[in-house]
Amino acid sequence: MPQNKSLSTQEVAEILHVSKSTIYDLIRRGEIHSYKIGRKVRFTQDDVDAYIARSRHEQRVQPVQRVKVSSSLLQPEEEPSPPLILSGQDVLLDILANHLQEAGVNAVRSYLSSFEGLLSLYQGRVDATACHLYAAEEKDFNAPFVKKLMPGVPAMLVNLSYRAQGFYVKSGNPKRIKGWQDLKRADVSVINRRVGSSARILLDWQMLRLGLSPQQVQGYDRELRSHLTVAVAIASGEADLAIGTERVTRQMEGVDFVPLLEDRYDLVIRKDQWQTPEMRKLMSILRSDAFLGEITHFSGNDYRDLGKVVAEV
Repeated sequence: MPQNKSLSTQEVAEILHVSKSTIYDLIRRGEIHSYKIGRKVRFTQDDVDAYIARSRHEQRVQPVQRVKVSSSLLQPEEEPSPPLILSGQDVLLDILANHLQEAGVNAVRSYLSSFEGLLSLYQGRVDATACHLYAAEEKDFNAPFVKKLMPGVPAMLVNLSYRAQGFYVKSGNPKRIKGWQDLKRADVSVINRRVGSSARILLDWQMLRLGLSPQQVQGYDRELRSHLTVAVAIASGEADLAIGTERVTRQMEGVDFVPLLEDRYDLVIRKDQWQTPEMRKLMSILRSDAFLGEITHFSGNDYRDLGKVVAEV
């Protein structure tokens, strides 16, 4: 992509794997530079690259919540209803929260990893959390982790999407990386994700299966915080592979994708909250044609079971 190309808000949202509203928040906070042509906001590729570079050096961020605040000048101030907190890191959840707000549900967002989200759901700190955790022993997604991290707490698992998960490699795959066995190679280095992330758990399972210790995998101790940041690092040649989902590579140059398994992304809801008006509204939105039509804009996901209860634990 030419460096002087003017990028729209939608194009930047696709590159960064976030919603347009998140881009506007970044502009307001001064975290990404932009300019205007008339009334239209525009960006250069340098603006986007600079934001990515700064993000790569962030070791940890606190969960972010978005709350809609309205003026009370023209109406009596009412006690606000407790917010419905949705946890997870996919842009789909931002869109879902916006739909809930429009439907009159006080929905806010928290951006926790799958593992952290389940612990927070168990503690009652969030109301629903998205996860895509692979349990290699059971050859199943999510349900085994819900049972272990939420003991004695019945839950419903509602599908959000299926995604290809695998290796990010430099464009052209110069090391000819094909699968998990390549982790044994002395000439292959990795970039890891932080503890609790689905990519980290998947890598640890595969290393255990192969009989590899962290000391035997070059780069294991180096951690970055998102699919986007590790993909950028691979594109720049800082390592040979990292684990992530395919969609990011469709939005970036310099990175190829080696698919390894189909990832199932579910929303976990405590069963004691399943019949609340807020959750009924959430399920209605998930199963609506309007919601499906909006999220299919984001390529790389399979929504064949969107809104379907795939497990009860």
